[in-house]
Amino acid sequence: MARPIDPRLSIELAGIPLRSPVILAAGTAGYSDELADVMDLSQVGAVVCKSITREPRVGNETWRVWPAKAGMLNAIGLANPGIDKFMSDVAPRLKNTPTTVFGSIAGTSIDDYAHVARHMETIPELPAIEINVSCPNVHGGTEFGADAGALRELVSAVRAELTSSKLIVKLSPIAVGQPTLADIARAAIEAGADALTIANTVPAMQIDVRTRRPVLSNVTGGLSGPAVHPIAVKLVHDVYRKVAQEAGVPIIGLGGVSAWDDAAEFILAGATAVGVGTALFADPRAPLRINRDLSRWLNTHRVQVVKDLVGQVILPA
Repeated sequence: MARPIDPRLSIELAGIPLRSPVILAAGTAGYSDELADVMDLSQVGAVVCKSITREPRVGNETWRVWPAKAGMLNAIGLANPGIDKFMSDVAPRLKNTPTTVFGSIAGTSIDDYAHVARHMETIPELPAIEINVSCPNVHGGTEFGADAGALRELVSAVRAELTSSKLIVKLSPIAVGQPTLADIARAAIEAGADALTIANTVPAMQIDVRTRRPVLSNVTGGLSGPAVHPIAVKLVHDVYRKVAQEAGVPIIGLGGVSAWDDAAEFILAGATAVGVGTALFADPRAPLRINRDLSRWLNTHRVQVVKDLVGQVILPA
């Protein structure tokens, strides 16, 4: 039997109680319970299901996943069965998944997002729905996440479809200059976001120098894994300090978490919860190690609950 999760790791994310701050990121753990054969899902805070679109998508051609020197390139292309198939085949399984499940939505238009949200809202086992406005691997996948006005309109429309589900907005790391990611996050919060996920993969490309061809069929893809972790930590820190802390909106830190200290960095930077994604491809049991070692970290700092360390990085005077 698995060891019980240290109760000091329990958190609330936008009012939703979770056993652990460790969340399995969208697109890396199937639709709900696919990883149950290799790990005890009751040991993680939540699973975010693979992003669902209005119509089925076959995604990009092979190759669409490729190892990088410090992570992974992917250009899956949001392959998924579409919302109708999700409702008929996946939704009935959710009641038997031994952890919290969050929905995830992608689309190319406001109407697409609203349509899927309207259906997911009817599933009581989805207490929160994450809208993916930051996928770099499909046409138009980052447009909402890079334009504060467009994002405000989208979030407002999805918010209007939800009466009980919390709304999480997954932001892109590509907002540089003006508007900043803090500006984008502020627009999402003002439009009704209950939580933020920061951040998605970083647009990237790799070339096979022997053939002179891109390794991905899509030419470019998203870089994830250890290489992007310091970038994501800075983004979480910036958004927490400039927007989220004052607004009382929690952040899910996402990017390159493979061990407890990666998770701890996000928490100190301002994340309430931490997403694990690429690490699951190398070791699906990584979240269990992270839980165990986060407990030891709490002992080191002599704190009673993990939430007491959120945003507690010590900055120069």
